[in-house]
Amino acid sequence: MCGARISQVDRIAVLVTSGPATPLMASTTLAGQRAMQTDPSSILDAAFFDRPAQIVARDLLGRTLVRRFKGKRIALTVTETEAYLGSHDLASHAARGRTARTETMYGPPGTLYVYLVYGLHWMLNVVTEPVGYPAAVLIRGAGHLSGPGRLASAIHIDAALNGKHAASHSGLWFETGEEAGSVIATPRIGVDYAGPRWSSRKLRFVLRNAYQDLRPVRGR
Repeated sequence: MCGARISQVDRIAVLVTSGPATPLMASTTLAGQRAMQTDPSSILDAAFFDRPAQIVARDLLGRTLVRRFKGKRIALTVTETEAYLGSHDLASHAARGRTARTETMYGPPGTLYVYLVYGLHWMLNVVTEPVGYPAAVLIRGAGHLSGPGRLASAIHIDAALNGKHAASHSGLWFETGEEAGSVIATPRIGVDYAGPRWSSRKLRFVLRNAYQDLRPVRGR
């Protein structure tokens, strides 16, 4: 993973109501000012996620990922995502069938799918499309954090969020944010096992201004 550099696309605000300063603290920007406001109408609802995964993945760029944890509120602009299209997508967990691990992927759109890789890194995903269809979007980067494991560690993601809905009551949700601007589509990271057809599909989406700060890191 690359170092946590702040680039021009960073829009990060940590609003601290208690406790010491954290490494994520930064000066407030436009997204930070918006994050200070509690506006339920800005939260992306299930209808936003009830669309094909590749559309949701691209549309999440520029949106604001919000995490509330132990009296702190962290707001980060989503900069990098990957789409996993369903059981026919050989790079997806769903290609292995409906199991105890993948059951969450069959839930309602907007459900959080969180799992551990290599026994080390938590991955944050959000389920898309109707109930019973196992598609999801992996959140690979937000703010100045690139790499899904690094992101999850920084915003305190773990198994406790798996199966919960992306909403304020769960402590993690997405808000409308800003226009994404120019987007680059590339093949997904670390999915060579899926074969040439699926490993070459351009289902990774990155904000162009963030792309220079990213380098490939292992995904799911």
